[in-house]
Amino acid sequence: MDAKARRELIVKRIAREFKDGDVVNLGIGMPTQVANHVPAGVTVLLQSENGFIGLAPAPPDPALLDSDLVNAGGQPVGIVPGGCCFDSCTSFGIIRGGHVDFTVLGTLEVDQYGSIANWMVPGKMVPGMGGAMDLLVGARKVIVATDHVTKEGAPKLLERCRLPLTAVNAVDIVVTDMGYFEITAEGFLMKEIAPGVTIAEVKAATAGNLIITPELTVMTA
Repeated sequence: MDAKARRELIVKRIAREFKDGDVVNLGIGMPTQVANHVPAGVTVLLQSENGFIGLAPAPPDPALLDSDLVNAGGQPVGIVPGGCCFDSCTSFGIIRGGHVDFTVLGTLEVDQYGSIANWMVPGKMVPGMGGAMDLLVGARKVIVATDHVTKEGAPKLLERCRLPLTAVNAVDIVVTDMGYFEITAEGFLMKEIAPGVTIAEVKAATAGNLIITPELTVMTA
């Protein structure tokens, strides 16, 4: 599969985790694409930490874009009927109060203990970790969407994160272009493997402790 197909597999698989009525926060980058693949018959409420619930795709006609409707990454969006806007205090009260069912975030590194480093980009100036820290500790379930390795081919699933952490022991599930993994006390439990990928390839690309479930299945979109 090419890079586009691999990433589409990741976001489609994650979208299958949601059930009707879930409140979901999607991080910047690949996670935003999850919204395009929520299964038919399942309605989720997309929450954005900059202050609203009920995100919808941006109108296709640029003339209909509303400069006041943007997601946390500053990208134009729409809002569903019944959606609402509120101040930052309310938004983070929702997050910190445990009212977000899922957050889906990208990462630079994630380790076998569920710790995550996704805000400090080496060699780049960054304004801070934003709302990721709150989402990681406030959401009921945390899913990481990421390529399995870096552009240089180095593992992103590690025994211990090396970059500055965003949160400790916070991640529940990691979905990569190689498979679906649950964080357990023993390490990364691989429950599904991506089509065309071998167990040997996953082992070679993973730096943390990898456990293969006996009931391993092929990951599907």
